[in-house]
Amino acid sequence: MKQIKNIFHSSIPEEFQAPKVTIYDKYLLNGKIETWKGEFATINSPIFTPNAIGELEATPLGELPNMKKDDALKALDAACAAFDNGQGVWPTMKVEDRIKCVEKFAALMVPKREEVVNFIMWEIGKTLPDAQKEFDRTVAYIYDTIQELKQMDRDSARLELDSDVYAQVRRSPLGTVLCLAPYNYPLNETFCLLIPALIMGNTAIFKPAKYGVLLITPLLEAFAEAFPKGVVNIIFGRGREVATPIVASGKMDVLALIGNSKSANALQSHHPKKNRLRLVLGLEAKNPAIVLPDADIDLAVEECVLGSLSFNGQRCTALKMLFVHEAVVEEFNQKYVAKVEQLAFGLPWENGVKLTPLPEPGKPAYIQDLVDDALSKGAKILNEKGGKTNRSFVFPAVLYPVNDTMNIFHEEQFGPVVPIISYKNIEKPIDAIVQSNYGQQVSLFSKSADTLAPLIDVLVNQG
Repeated sequence: MKQIKNIFHSSIPEEFQAPKVTIYDKYLLNGKIETWKGEFATINSPIFTPNAIGELEATPLGELPNMKKDDALKALDAACAAFDNGQGVWPTMKVEDRIKCVEKFAALMVPKREEVVNFIMWEIGKTLPDAQKEFDRTVAYIYDTIQELKQMDRDSARLELDSDVYAQVRRSPLGTVLCLAPYNYPLNETFCLLIPALIMGNTAIFKPAKYGVLLITPLLEAFAEAFPKGVVNIIFGRGREVATPIVASGKMDVLALIGNSKSANALQSHHPKKNRLRLVLGLEAKNPAIVLPDADIDLAVEECVLGSLSFNGQRCTALKMLFVHEAVVEEFNQKYVAKVEQLAFGLPWENGVKLTPLPEPGKPAYIQDLVDDALSKGAKILNEKGGKTNRSFVFPAVLYPVNDTMNIFHEEQFGPVVPIISYKNIEKPIDAIVQSNYGQQVSLFSKSADTLAPLIDVLVNQG
């Protein structure tokens, strides 16, 4: 059986070797792939491998442009010129022609699958099946978006009669979009923001996530070839140095961001005309599960393990707190811990692996702080391997009993630590949901439709 202390000593199959370390000095500006002449930032993997003297170190993957304010504003100017107050070539282009551009991009993207998938594994530690699924889902999403626009275009071609007035309803682009994507789905959620914006006639400046950034580089040529100049501009660098001046200029029209509310609030605050800034945001959540006393415990355990620890719990939609009725909490805990302890851990390409290294360098320390705080206030780690760490890898810690004095009760952990809260009265989890600072979804477990129906009616208004 693999031990946590040996997680980084596995041999690496030839087809999954780390991407060749390179200085990637390209970026996309105004339809051209430009060569960067400034300073670079080093990108490291959360996967540790032996260096020249045999010591384990975070595997270097490459270097990318560390762009600054002036470079960001050039990209903004290119996007604004391409939009030209709605009079540019792209926003005035026929829908069928914009669709052809997006279809061309998708066709150019598909041959890059293997390269992008390998980057996803090495950059953010996502398992091979999940990395492949992310790529395939993204391509499918592009074609689904195309089909949706075709239907919208057909619908808008009709004249509709309302109150003796014939009208034609059409959708129009909003302007220039700043697109900022998250690291946990750096391809899929990026394109869920970017592709709809582009296909509707908007122009964009796109900055990849802090982690999961090199995987965009194989697609730069596809963007350059598929879209007219200035429609897509891809820049690299720290958000505060490139995104902040773009927003502060007041020239961009839409902020499309999936990530943290602190980042979203900070960026919005820099816009000189906040009332004119359109927002497309996907922010953090503290999604609860509520296990009712009549639940099928085996099913609830299976779904809660999957919901709380898929991709190490690093998902906005992950279950981040489990409320379990006191009548079944002991049975639930026993079975839940048994399932967690059986989860295979290792490197992303290993067969059956479920738990992998974490991409954020500071995440293991943060997880430990949450665990220490909970332990100091009465919680216990229920599982034997819970919280054990090896560099960037943390085995999930199952904490019980958890209460509202603990940081883990309130903060979105976004990682492998699972708080379990016992309750006697259903008002306890409902109150926690109502008082939460987060928008969220809830998972309910019960065998009875009569039990679930009134709860759904109450909780549906707490999103």
